[in-house]
Amino acid sequence: MDPRPFLLSIMGNFFLNRHFSVSCRLLLVLSVTLMSRNSEALQVIGGSATVVKGETAILPCKLIETSETLTQITWQRRTREKPKNDNFFIIQSDGHQYVNGPDNRFKFIGSFSDKNGSLQLSNVQLKDEGSYTCIFTLFPSGNHKTEIPLNLLVPPVTSLKGDNLTLGTGEVSLATCTAAGSKPPSEVTWLTGTLAVRVTTNSTQHDNGTMTTTSSLFGVPTTEMNNQSVQCVITTAGLPEKQVLPLTIQVHFPPIDVMIIQRSEDSYECVANANPEANFIWSRSDQSLPESGIKVQGSTLQFVRKTSDLNGLYQCEAVNRYGRKHGGQMHVYMDFGSYIIGWILFGLLLFMNIVAFSVWYLRKHNKCRSRDNCRKEPNSSIF
Repeated sequence: MDPRPFLLSIMGNFFLNRHFSVSCRLLLVLSVTLMSRNSEALQVIGGSATVVKGETAILPCKLIETSETLTQITWQRRTREKPKNDNFFIIQSDGHQYVNGPDNRFKFIGSFSDKNGSLQLSNVQLKDEGSYTCIFTLFPSGNHKTEIPLNLLVPPVTSLKGDNLTLGTGEVSLATCTAAGSKPPSEVTWLTGTLAVRVTTNSTQHDNGTMTTTSSLFGVPTTEMNNQSVQCVITTAGLPEKQVLPLTIQVHFPPIDVMIIQRSEDSYECVANANPEANFIWSRSDQSLPESGIKVQGSTLQFVRKTSDLNGLYQCEAVNRYGRKHGGQMHVYMDFGSYIIGWILFGLLLFMNIVAFSVWYLRKHNKCRSRDNCRKEPNSSIF
């Protein structure tokens, strides 16, 4: 309480009292004047505090420019939890104490002798946000105070979720980005490149002062959109920097563009555009696959030998949980005609040689019969 009005009233009464000595009147005027000057010179320095939820805040409070005697420092608060002004902490020369129940998150970090009443508040929560009053009680001038606003920043709980998409011709929700429970409200934007999409954003205010911001992408799901990347960018004072959430859009569709590609002289692969990836089934038209001579491994068909029993019309089918589709076909014909002709020619040549030798031998034998000297040369060679 400021004692100056009271003293001035007394002084007025003394001036009206004719029996009061002139010297006493002068002394009283001097005392009031000095006290008034001292009160006008002193300052209570405070400020404001801003802290992220869960971190530690400093509530600054210091008295300067006074030589009066400090008798007590009192802290009051008016917060979300306690909307009425509430004394909660008292500091005196011989120590400090809690008022109206302890809260060990508060710590006196000042110095009574230095007229520094600063407090530290750890693990700050939304309930602590409000106005804190630091009051210095001096003798003889009374109470001097300042208010310290405590502002809380609450980082959002962020999420980005892609919707379950299938091919279609109408616009649907593609993805949703959420910044939940932030203070101050979060700004949510998108980086979508060249995608033809539409953005909608809405916010919901909560009773505790936080806000949830939700932003959605809308577009027509196509095969070209599948595997395209987008980013949700969240900005708020409660985050040290922008938060970027990436997402790869997934559009599910049955197999399309199924075809057979030759990978080597005896290896063929079935390929298809599908999401999720397709499984492949190889078959041979009008008959089962040969039990030997080929090897099927996933999408690949390989011929391990070349025989005519492998001939036929081969085709593949691509399958996923959204559908199935037959792809290209290939005719396989193993041509061994040149080998057969070779064997035939070899047999003909051998037969002709045998015939020629037989004819020569018979002629030789008949000639010897008509000549007697053939018998005289029993050891002569027929060649």
